[in-house]
Amino acid sequence: MFARSTTVQAHRGSLDRGITLIRDEILPAVLDTPGCIGMSLLADRDSGRCIATTAWESRAAMAASAGVVRPMRDRAADTMGGTAQVDEWEIAVVHRDHASHPGACARVTWLRFDPAMMDRGRELFRDDILPQMEEMPGFCSASLMLDPTEGYAAASFVFDGMEAMEASRTRTMRMRADTAAELSAQVLEVGEFELVMAHLRVPELV
Repeated sequence: MFARSTTVQAHRGSLDRGITLIRDEILPAVLDTPGCIGMSLLADRDSGRCIATTAWESRAAMAASAGVVRPMRDRAADTMGGTAQVDEWEIAVVHRDHASHPGACARVTWLRFDPAMMDRGRELFRDDILPQMEEMPGFCSASLMLDPTEGYAAASFVFDGMEAMEASRTRTMRMRADTAAELSAQVLEVGEFELVMAHLRVPELV
C-alpha cells in the first residue's frame, strides 16, 4: 500500500475554510477515486500547517489518480492561501490500539537515513518502538511511511488527546534519539498536530 501526503502552509485565517472544503467536497471525491483506501488530515492551528494524506491500494492506483487529485489539491492550497508540497510513500507499518475520537492529536517525526537501512528501520519500528508506545496511556495508533529511494521516513503516533501526547514527550524523545543512533539517521523535524480527519481503511500492517 502507498500514500501521497500534501503539505500546505496556510494563512491561519484561511485554515478553517480549507478544512471545510477538504471535509465537505474533497474527501468524498477522493474516496470515490478507484484504488483509494482512505484519507487523513492533520492541522497545526498555531502555525497554519496542514497535511492531508491519501492512502492507495497500489502504486499504480496512486499514479493513476494524479490527474484527478491535482485540481483538488490546487483548489485547497488556493483556499488556504498557500502552496502545496507533495510527497509519495510506501506504507510500511500500520497499527491501531483503538479508533481515534474527536480531540485526538498526532506527533509526526521526519527522518532521513541510508536507504540500505530501510528494512532495519521497519523492524525497529515494529519490534521495539510499537511495544513501548502501547505502554503509554492514551496511545491510539501508529504508522510508518518510507521513501526508500530518497532514504526518507515519516513516523506518526496518534494519542487520545493533547494531555496524553504531552505526557509522552520525554519518553518518546529518548526513543527518538535511540532510533536515530541505531539507524545513523538525521531527525529532520518533529511536529505536533490536531487530527482533524481520520477516514482511513488501511488494514493492520505489521
